[in-house]
Amino acid sequence: MSFQFAQKIGTQSICALALLGAFCIAERVHAEDAKSRPTVADVLKASSPSDWRPLDPENTLYLEMASGRVVIELAPQFAPNHVANIKALVREGYFDGLDFIRAQDNYVVQFGDASETKPIKTAQRTLKQEFATTVKSGMSFTALPDADTYAARVGFTGPFPSARDAKNENTWLTHCYGMVGAGRDADADSGGGTELYVVIGNAPRHLDRNVTLVGRVMQGMELLSTLPRGTAAMGFYDKPEQNVPIKSIRLAADLPEEQRAHLETLRTDTPTFKAVVNAVRFRGGDWFKYSADRVEVCNVPVAVRQHPQ
Repeated sequence: MSFQFAQKIGTQSICALALLGAFCIAERVHAEDAKSRPTVADVLKASSPSDWRPLDPENTLYLEMASGRVVIELAPQFAPNHVANIKALVREGYFDGLDFIRAQDNYVVQFGDASETKPIKTAQRTLKQEFATTVKSGMSFTALPDADTYAARVGFTGPFPSARDAKNENTWLTHCYGMVGAGRDADADSGGGTELYVVIGNAPRHLDRNVTLVGRVMQGMELLSTLPRGTAAMGFYDKPEQNVPIKSIRLAADLPEEQRAHLETLRTDTPTFKAVVNAVRFRGGDWFKYSADRVEVCNVPVAVRQHPQ
């Protein structure tokens, strides 16, 4: 039964049939005055410690720039071979001393070896594409109730925005703000993680299932979204001196505790996250005069905070 049809049979029937779970609450909220609707800040303030989880140090990268640190959590559930290869590249120091070579306005920033001459020691330069994967047993998925233009179903697997086909057989990550992908040439299998890009603009969802997405920036997006824009084709920098250097990239697990970021993210398999979804679907507070009462997957925030000490 579609969400649109479920609306027609009424809120009480929806809740009785348990078609939408926690989203039943949202239908009751819909009838209330906008000022009384909870905001995302309200929901997060009321969260409990069990609603949060620390970033996995075995799958968390620290990209160090002169301007600060960018924290990326990798997604091995979706791209296991690319993630393993990126970790191998990091551990052999491949990215150290490379640069951001592209900053295309409202699109992506990209980093890698502009000269394409830096040797690789143990990792691989190219891999078979991992645009999508089969739905695996135990793979979490919190579906959103609203229709999506690009996929039959969208939602979240961990902190990662994702999509599924109508038969719930295949799943893939979606190109939302802050997502990290492995650049490639025309050949689908020409990427591997030696060049990575980060979405810094309006979600280019047309890239879904055309590029292997490998993770998401969890902290430091402001350092990337404000990089000087490249003026050559596709936002590449015209001259080598325009490139923005990378000091190093390290795996959190390889650093001592005192050098780690100690971040935690809101779990997306909890009633609290569903309440966040409701809060952005049914906008509340003093400022909003009209609520769209729906939300796109790339507009749902997944909160990240410093772990309480």
